[in-house]
Amino acid sequence: MGQSLVQNYMHIIWSTKNRVPLIKPEIEKSLHAYLAGICSEHDSPAIKVGGYIDHIHILCRISKNISISNFMGHIKKSSSKWAKTKGGQFSSFYWQDGYGAFSVSPSNVDRVVAYIENQHEHHKTKSFKEEFRLFLKKYKVDFDERYVWD
Repeated sequence: MGQSLVQNYMHIIWSTKNRVPLIKPEIEKSLHAYLAGICSEHDSPAIKVGGYIDHIHILCRISKNISISNFMGHIKKSSSKWAKTKGGQFSSFYWQDGYGAFSVSPSNVDRVVAYIENQHEHHKTKSFKEEFRLFLKKYKVDFDERYVWD
């Protein structure tokens, strides 16, 4: 085959350092837009960006030309610097070191979009830690609780 054809949907989740509630209403929408822009710059268009006060969800079509770890390094470094320019209350804005990246079947894209859109409602009853543990279990990811959180 002379052409490489790839369609990889990825649901990526990560939190602020120590889950500090730094994604305030005054920057939430612009942060999501900024993250979508970074995705586009790396040929990985965001389908939906959302989250809550202490974490982010991105559903994107990840490029065949970049590793997930390099992609996440660009996203987190750039957006952390961006957040720090939004005022003194964001001067200590940091992301956690790790992330979760989960493949999504094309038939489930709409379901994941709806899930991301519903984050504020969802987190009235469930913490980020509870949510992330459920993802790890659903995707059968072996993990040691001591090393998941920072």
